[in-house]
Amino acid sequence: MNKKSAFTLVELMLVVIIISVLAAMVVPRLTGRSEEAKRGVAKADIESNLATALKLYELDNGKFPASLDALMTNPGSSEAPNWKGPYIEKKPLDPWGRPFVYKYPGTHRTYDYDLSSLGRDGVEGTDDVVNWE
Repeated sequence: MNKKSAFTLVELMLVVIIISVLAAMVVPRLTGRSEEAKRGVAKADIESNLATALKLYELDNGKFPASLDALMTNPGSSEAPNWKGPYIEKKPLDPWGRPFVYKYPGTHRTYDYDLSSLGRDGVEGTDDVVNWE
């Protein structure tokens, strides 16, 4: 006799149930991770990438720029007599696609500049990523 091998409906349902249980355990652990990663990228940009560019600009010109645009294009010889940029390659946007908030002189850090991202909601609040805390 010729025997045919195949999965029964019960076996297929058992596999589907096992996969569903595994997915139910893994998916909750992954939710919220993308937002956490975006906050980490914003913090790295503020504390490292943009901070380095701003400090290089300040070393070359004796003061911090009036705006972040001066890191990409020369603001002119009166504001930046020793401009050696560009100090960054592209317009500085936070991970949510909005420009970073830059203020020189700073109100929170009066000795240099304030730099922040408004976070996911785009308005000033508790989810902001800042350089003064």
